[in-house]
Amino acid sequence: METTFAVSGYAIESVFMMHMFKCFLQLLKPHVRFTIAINALARERLISEGGVITQITSLNRAGIADVIKSAMETLTYESLCFPEAIEARGMEDAPKYYYRDDGMKIWEAIHSFVFAVVEIYYDSDEKVQGDEEIQGFVKDCHDGMQRPHIKCVLPLFPDFPVTLSTREELVKYLTVVIFTASAQHAAVNFGQFDWYGWIPNSPSTMRKPPPNQKGQVDMKYIMESLPDRGCSSKAIGTVWALSRFQKNELYLGTYPEMCFTEEPVKEAIKTFRKKLDEVTKEIKSRNEGLALEYCYLSPDRIPNSVAI
Repeated sequence: METTFAVSGYAIESVFMMHMFKCFLQLLKPHVRFTIAINALARERLISEGGVITQITSLNRAGIADVIKSAMETLTYESLCFPEAIEARGMEDAPKYYYRDDGMKIWEAIHSFVFAVVEIYYDSDEKVQGDEEIQGFVKDCHDGMQRPHIKCVLPLFPDFPVTLSTREELVKYLTVVIFTASAQHAAVNFGQFDWYGWIPNSPSTMRKPPPNQKGQVDMKYIMESLPDRGCSSKAIGTVWALSRFQKNELYLGTYPEMCFTEEPVKEAIKTFRKKLDEVTKEIKSRNEGLALEYCYLSPDRIPNSVAI
């Protein structure tokens, strides 16, 4: 939900400005593909009153809104910056933490690619500062994420940029959007069936309160607490559908429309793809030695955009 919500603002603003041929918009175009449509579908079928979530959990529409509001109150720009997020969790040195290891490789590949493209079009920080389209895009995305009708204790997204002053700030900003729409969404979305497909592992709801003393629980109590067959089948069907790749899926590094015609940019795309291929091979080689492979951040399994 966090990745979907964070990307939706950028997607809407990108559509408004897509008539302009600006390098940053062309970079973002593949990464907002179908996002608005899938979000509309989610509001209609997943989180609406009578939608799937209200059928398989104890939440009604108002409860879903409260959960989303609570999550959004803690969402920050830095939490979308992968290196900073890992550091904030104190997970820099955790052993065999493949989400971090693979995620850092993807983040660095995207960052290097975006830097190479930005450097082609902007030869100074002043060019970034004077680009009215970039500054307008950043400000509109910030303002669009504010929801004055939602009563929050603190302002929403206080650290999200309102302006960009340097090329490095622009590179980081674009890297955040691309990484969130592609790698971060893949990491949290495509493992849902693996995790939730075994209902006792993470039941969508419970029919009995948790025991308050040890020794009270037997198999009969457990079975009476877990969701019933109907609820369980809907939950499994939902996460199965959400974990599927699309037939026409476009994966990270794919630019089928080739909006860029300049040779330096084409070379940057080739370098980006080559780096992603190397990361894919490294992950596959590592997974061969694991009893349980981690493949959610393998570039050949990372769609370009939030489209499911």
